[in-house]
Amino acid sequence: MTVMVSIALGLLCAAALLVTVRLVRGPAALDRIVALDTLVTLIISGTVVGTVIRSDGISGHVLVVLALLGFIGTIAAARLVERREDMR
Repeated sequence: MTVMVSIALGLLCAAALLVTVRLVRGPAALDRIVALDTLVTLIISGTVVGTVIRSDGISGHVLVVLALLGFIGTIAAARLVERREDMR
């Protein structure tokens, strides 16, 4: 099980690094929004892997709150960009 957890954490870290590059270099605001949403998803996935390592279900509530905040933040940012482009 520890080999699988190590592989999962390694892949999550590599994905987070690539998403961070897209977040910094993204040419448009929508690219940055998608990258930030993906980063939040990767953080949630890392928290799930940590929960599996510790074998406790207490952090389930934290995962739900993080997922909701990520979803609401993405929707709010996309609407803000949409309104800003309508004003042009």
